[in-house]
Amino acid sequence: MKLGFSLPVAGAWATPANQVRVAQEAERLGYHSLWVLQRLLFPVAPQNDYPPMPGRPWPDCFESVADPVVSLAFVAGVTSRIRLGTSVLVMPYYTPVVLAKQLATLDQVSGGRLDVGLGLGWSRDEYDAVGVPYEKRGRRADEFLACLKAIWTEEPVEFRGEFYRVPRAFVRPRPLQVPHPPITIGGYGTAAVRRAVAFGDGFSGGNMPLDRVAPLVKELRTAAEQAGRDPARLQVVCRGTFHPSGASQGPNRRPLFGSLDEIRDDIRRYAELGLTELFLEANVLLHAWPVERTLEIMAALAPARSLDAS
Repeated sequence: MKLGFSLPVAGAWATPANQVRVAQEAERLGYHSLWVLQRLLFPVAPQNDYPPMPGRPWPDCFESVADPVVSLAFVAGVTSRIRLGTSVLVMPYYTPVVLAKQLATLDQVSGGRLDVGLGLGWSRDEYDAVGVPYEKRGRRADEFLACLKAIWTEEPVEFRGEFYRVPRAFVRPRPLQVPHPPITIGGYGTAAVRRAVAFGDGFSGGNMPLDRVAPLVKELRTAAEQAGRDPARLQVVCRGTFHPSGASQGPNRRPLFGSLDEIRDDIRRYAELGLTELFLEANVLLHAWPVERTLEIMAALAPARSLDAS
């Protein structure tokens, strides 16, 4: 399993200077990747379809969130090896040709280091803000993915669908990675797994309990076999919101919450259960901490300490 870290994009720590510090330190420490999230706004009275918090206020870190693509382009210029991932970009907030252009350019300027996580989103408020109907979002997502991949793999490309059209044209530059950057699909339930196998290179999960990992990996592999795809080639990437404490939190604690030794043990357990990549998410609970403290924790949980011992 590969271990990544979050780039500061949400909350008080999400400054340009901190983005540079975290990106360069993560690369120096041997983290495999840097990851960003996406939020467009912070609704006063949210309309949510997000399973963990329907109708509830959003976390305070979402009050200010930097653009994910711009942020990755920014740190691409101050790093050289670490991969750059999105978890996730919400497809309906773009048109396929606009996102294809942005991400192909990002793949070019980063030297082919981009990993693309895409999802449907869950905020009705954000759908309203971009003028896209919330209904039929699954069909829209399937067509978006088909169109995006056509733009990146066909030259010239021509696409005519229910929601999107591209006239016969050349769309350049194309991504540096061939045929395109790895695409993982986020979401919940069987539909997300089907979409990940049909259109993606794997699955991009949210904060996943340890007891959900093995069933998800099995479900994904079964779906791949049924679709005639090699299950071993599919990625399973998950966000890991974590919260370090000075003392042990005991056996009933939430995974990735506890002492540094307990968090390291949890990272190894995630690896044993079949994840291909886990990234430690500091934007949610550590965004108000001094960045120096977060950098110390990043060093303490670096791959050489968390994974090599396994």
